[in-house]
Amino acid sequence: MDTKSFIKNFTGFMKKYTMIIALAVVFVLFAVLTEGRLLYPQNLSNLLLQNAYVLVMACGMLLCILTGGNIDLSVGSTVCLIGAIAAQMLANTGLHPVLVILICLVLSALIGVWQGFWIGNVHIPPFICTLAGMFLFRGFGRAILGSKTVAISNTTFLNIFTSYINVPGLDGDTMWSAFIAGICISVLLVALTVRNRAKKAKKGYKQASAASEFGKVAVIAALVLYYTWKLAHYKGIPVMALWVFAVVLVYAFITSKTAFGRHFYAVGGNEKATKLSGINTERVYFMAYTSMSILAGLSGLLMAARVASVNGDAGSSYEMDAIGACFIGGASAYGGSGTVPGIMVGAILLGVINQGMSIIGLDNNWQYVVKGAVLLVAVIFDVVSNKKTGKAG
Repeated sequence: MDTKSFIKNFTGFMKKYTMIIALAVVFVLFAVLTEGRLLYPQNLSNLLLQNAYVLVMACGMLLCILTGGNIDLSVGSTVCLIGAIAAQMLANTGLHPVLVILICLVLSALIGVWQGFWIGNVHIPPFICTLAGMFLFRGFGRAILGSKTVAISNTTFLNIFTSYINVPGLDGDTMWSAFIAGICISVLLVALTVRNRAKKAKKGYKQASAASEFGKVAVIAALVLYYTWKLAHYKGIPVMALWVFAVVLVYAFITSKTAFGRHFYAVGGNEKATKLSGINTERVYFMAYTSMSILAGLSGLLMAARVASVNGDAGSSYEMDAIGACFIGGASAYGGSGTVPGIMVGAILLGVINQGMSIIGLDNNWQYVVKGAVLLVAVIFDVVSNKKTGKAG
């Protein structure tokens, strides 16, 4: 391979895996700065639990951003409102927790329908509509709480979101079910890679080298095994991980395997051309903001269960974390570009930064500075890349 080809391949590799490399560098950096405390099983478990709401909401935020760089500013307030409703219903109505959860998710969908109607059908700018929602829903949430903190003591509700998987006869001092799950996931990743390569080869499609693809899978599998091994030496797999996994799986399938998912990319790429091609762009906007509110409602339930209480400040700045995870994870500020795996990397990167800074005791004010700087760098990288490829403007 000549020098030109090497530089071209190296540049392409660095651009494609920039955020993954950044995640690895940041993780190692904080592992050193915390003197290994970041790698404690409890801290690695908390990394998921403390950032579950980001992982969930980032999936919905991605759909909004795909439609043209639009964002939903109201999701943090929706978290507060749904959490407040759940807390008051559990404390005062005697309804079964499962029914409370279903009611809250339906209310979340109605909030999304409300916003989706104004944005998709009446064509109110998303920024203005969701900004209004941010004030409205926060106000309703605080009114429902009576400006107080409402505790949640219903063990069934808490266990639905915050318990850990325990397999009788298998789990003891070491939660072997967690590590076995890691082995199964790793085997599945390898099997899917083999299957996909076979299908592409059969159809004559061009594909990456076997060494490149299997090397990537090997790294991912090794990380999964390491993480689940650590979980096995704490409390095992948290149920909250299953909620996050289900959301990520559904949205990854929608965005990558369905025609409807491709409509979001089409609208963000060129809305006028998309409308002329026969796609109902109003429906695309409507569904983007409806799904975002449903996931914000689910995040409100996750938050309420994890903290076991809700107050008027619940969900504050959650929208910023979700938006940050998307842009850091490669979603374009111009819309039409971004993937669920990418935003997961962005969310985990933010989570590692948050937890690492907390462990070393960095002042909260400086934590905001660091997060803001990381987000700015990610957006600058996106804008510069788009200018080079002629997509900006």
